[in-house]
Amino acid sequence: MKLNDGAVDHTYQVVKVINLDLPVERRLEALGLTEGTEITILNKKKHGAIIVKVRGTRFAIGQNIAAGIWVEEAPVS
Repeated sequence: MKLNDGAVDHTYQVVKVINLDLPVERRLEALGLTEGTEITILNKKKHGAIIVKVRGTRFAIGQNIAAGIWVEEAPVS
């Protein structure tokens, strides 16, 4: 599923990043958002940004970028 379809306070694992401009993909990689990374949705606005936590850092991601990040439920550890 797409990241923007996820629920608040749930943790997901990034499967792939697709349909984004190359500079945006590279920037996400530089911030640590790569395949296999766990990502937690902290807050979500209906038509605004999604606040996520990646590797201990909070980020605001726009709806267009979140639609290009495919995730699945993170395995329970």
